[in-house]
Amino acid sequence: MSIKDKIRFYKTRQEFQQAGGVVSELMPIYKDYRKQAGTAIGHYFHQDLLVAGYVHKANPKRHIDIGSSIEGFVAHVASFRPIEVCDVRALSDTGHPNISFKQLDLMDSGTVEENACDSLSCLHAIEHFGLGRYGDPINPRGHLDGFRNLLKMLAADGTLYISFPIGNVDKVVFNAHRVFSPTSILNWQSEVPIEIVKFSYVDDAGNLHREVGMDEVPPGLQYGCGIYSIVKARSVP
Repeated sequence: MSIKDKIRFYKTRQEFQQAGGVVSELMPIYKDYRKQAGTAIGHYFHQDLLVAGYVHKANPKRHIDIGSSIEGFVAHVASFRPIEVCDVRALSDTGHPNISFKQLDLMDSGTVEENACDSLSCLHAIEHFGLGRYGDPINPRGHLDGFRNLLKMLAADGTLYISFPIGNVDKVVFNAHRVFSPTSILNWQSEVPIEIVKFSYVDDAGNLHREVGMDEVPPGLQYGCGIYSIVKARSVP
């Protein structure tokens, strides 16, 4: 806090009182006038808005979310349609009729409903699976088990929207998260035919690069966010 900020505070208080305003208490907030109106950058801002827009346009029959931000992505989607939310942690009743909740561990295939939905999201969550951060069981292959179960939940021709941290090398930052190279997801499973139909990413500065090729991610990226739209193809007999 600078002297300039304090002087401005006292001058504006005086101006308010001289204009007839009554001050009941003081709670000085000195710096907000120098800040921007809000934050419109970063992983969550871009992924939540982008994928919510995709879901709105697709208008699926049933959309299920796994572990995404309740106050961000889930709230966006719930403003225009029902959304079923699953997480390894419990969730108190939100009071919103468009949000229903089920507690489950997505690494456990026994808890997963097969071919459950035509639209599925898992945003900035799979990188945590199996690290124990959220009370989940320790599992070094947690992201692989989780990804296979996501595809198990998704009906043929359905779309999975998934995002996670991307960088120039695969690594585990215990127990915070994993980071993957942009193309690592192509090696996560081989049983189910899939197609990545859209890819966007958020760079290290927090800016969105919308619907580009995975080869367009700069090799020096340290901690970005890859946002993938994946279609589950029908199995060939």
